[in-house]
Amino acid sequence: MNRLLMLGAAIALEVVGTLSLRAMGGFAHPWWLVPVVIGYVGAFYLVAKVLATGLPVGAVYGIWAASGVALTAIFGAIIFGDPLTWVIGLGIVLIIGGVLLVELGSQRAERARHQAGEPQGVLSASGGE
Repeated sequence: MNRLLMLGAAIALEVVGTLSLRAMGGFAHPWWLVPVVIGYVGAFYLVAKVLATGLPVGAVYGIWAASGVALTAIFGAIIFGDPLTWVIGLGIVLIIGGVLLVELGSQRAERARHQAGEPQGVLSASGGE
């Protein structure tokens, strides 16, 4: 599976898990625990698979977390009537901007390291030297 498609699926599963937590109502509706567990376990599994492809952890986690925050806020407003004010919107924009900067910095650092002939890092994507 394409690593960006896996990351997108991980984001979707994390959002489903988080929204299902809200739907549980503090265990008033315990059957929502099923999509919570499936969502979080699936999301972590897919993020681990994406990281195994060699993408930088900072970029992957930033995209995953920021997208999850933004989508959860938007769907929380749509589904549960949670507030979505201009301040929250500004926060989402700033989070996205921060993730873009982390990704840009990651790409530049990786290019510079590659041009210098340096190794990928202490541990390779496969977990060993």
